[in-house]
Amino acid sequence: MINDEIIFEVENLEFSYPDSGNILDKLNFAVHSGEALSILGANGCGKSTLLKIFSGLLSPTAGNFKAFGKSISSQMLQEDDFAMNYHQQIGFIFQDSDVQLFCNNVTEELAFGLLQLDYSITEIKQRIAEIAKLVNIEHLLDKSPYKLSGGEKKKVAIAAVLLLNPRVLILDEPTNALDPKTQRWLVGLLQQLHQAGKTLIITTHNLNLVSELSTRGILFNEQHQIVADAPIKQLLQQQDLLREVNLI
Repeated sequence: MINDEIIFEVENLEFSYPDSGNILDKLNFAVHSGEALSILGANGCGKSTLLKIFSGLLSPTAGNFKAFGKSISSQMLQEDDFAMNYHQQIGFIFQDSDVQLFCNNVTEELAFGLLQLDYSITEIKQRIAEIAKLVNIEHLLDKSPYKLSGGEKKKVAIAAVLLLNPRVLILDEPTNALDPKTQRWLVGLLQQLHQAGKTLIITTHNLNLVSELSTRGILFNEQHQIVADAPIKQLLQQQDLLREVNLI
């Protein structure tokens, strides 16, 4: 359920890489606790860059970015205690699961984050057993992540994030390259997590799933600007605008 607490707020936010134009251009909006938000737009419009700013992996080059009521700077994110607390509250699931998987087997993968937070071995084993059952990966725990299918890798990446119990889940193209059965499983899981109070922020090109995954949509044009911010069902009815931004 949406409440008055603001999770993220951006004011005239811009981002650019050296020797490039703006990837994000003067963004202004807020995300409230409990929202399910889809960020939409054509390839290259800046969606993934925005998610990385929310996740603390990049910092704006201009404007202001607030999270949980505080203005966030690159210096703050370089402080170990602050960064650990920040990343524990925000779970980022990359489009390519291989980016997140680096341990010898799935059990080690799931334990990695908890080991950084001083959980006891007994607690870690218990939590791994619970999350493995939730996402149906109990049969994968002894396998190498590199030998898993794309759908299995996605499940492991999601499980590793959920083990830290973040307040916010950020997913970049979560259904990309998944078979229909795994897509349906993931949509159901995200709906369940949202109903349990998690804030969801998602980018996706799959407009057939957008209304199932979110209640609000922010639409970018190819000039890296926001051209619409509306309830998702209302936004999806604006066919001319979706064509104009090269999304359909």
